[in-house]
Amino acid sequence: MKKLQLLTVLIFTATLLISSSLFAISPSTKTAAKDINQIEENLLNGLASENYGLRTSTAYFLGEYKTAKSVIPLMKMLHSEKDESGRILAALALIKIGDSRGVYAVKQAAKFDDSKRVQRLCRIFYNAYLYGEVNN
Repeated sequence: MKKLQLLTVLIFTATLLISSSLFAISPSTKTAAKDINQIEENLLNGLASENYGLRTSTAYFLGEYKTAKSVIPLMKMLHSEKDESGRILAALALIKIGDSRGVYAVKQAAKFDDSKRVQRLCRIFYNAYLYGEVNN
């Protein structure tokens, strides 16, 4: 059962990464601010969904868009998500956004999260942030 879940998560992540690179909005694309605001609102709505896959994928994209409005909902996800992978994605998105509140939440999760895996990855994300390696 766990192998099936792991395989599902790996397939989902690979699909997500491939699709994000195919459909990513580059900085050179002239997208109206209204469109970006609509995208951010849709992603924030997805983060509040009951669907785990939708929550995790929107957390990833909020980190890619560096949406400052999503810091508080992502911090909530980091603290309350039952699944380790969801908390890890929330931590990664918070580090990519770079807001001091989110970075501090990841630092605290590296010390106090119930899962050793989440603690280890949060520590890696936080150290990468400190050394300026997050967006390179």
